[in-house]
Amino acid sequence: MNVAREIAARLLQIKAIKLSPKQPFTWASGLKSPIYCDNRVLLSYPHIRNFVVERLVEKATEFGPIDVVAGVATAGIPHGALIADRMGLPFIYVRSKAKEHGRQNLIEGEVSPGQKVLVVEDLISTGGSSLQAVESLKDENLTIVGVIAIFSYQFPKAQHAFAEANCKFDTLSNYQALLEVAQSQHYISADELQTLRNWSADPSAWSQSFR
Repeated sequence: MNVAREIAARLLQIKAIKLSPKQPFTWASGLKSPIYCDNRVLLSYPHIRNFVVERLVEKATEFGPIDVVAGVATAGIPHGALIADRMGLPFIYVRSKAKEHGRQNLIEGEVSPGQKVLVVEDLISTGGSSLQAVESLKDENLTIVGVIAIFSYQFPKAQHAFAEANCKFDTLSNYQALLEVAQSQHYISADELQTLRNWSADPSAWSQSFR
């Protein structure tokens, strides 16, 4: 089993990814979805957590020299901190908006202009939160080597957004690998597999059918 499928299998095993084609979840955006991914669940399973962190560190080395690891608040913070610890690198994190009190920081931690930063997310959906963090870091005259995450829904919108921003990104696993594992391990029926494919092809239209 390749890494993408192995990660997908482990996320299913611990229910970090849940599939429910017949009773879809509602995302914060209001979008209806037959899948829900919460990679924070990984933190409660040391053996699987370590496996994922090791793979993230391997992936991180593909981006070239790194001076600082930056987690995207909030879900990217623990995974980013674990990567930084394993690699012996400084760690910072980026808020979605500046604090309203104290020093009103948007970026927590110490950085210097010109440092090479790897941005860590738990999940890539549209890429919006990741690229917002990237822009915040660029505003501090930091060099972004790229973004890594554990899982991607493989939305074309994300691909376009990262391309437009000229920002490299990569993930350990993805939606296609998940469907392959879910089918081979009988998590889903053939009809449910088709439902999951239909959602991926047009999430907005699929969501509207449940309203």
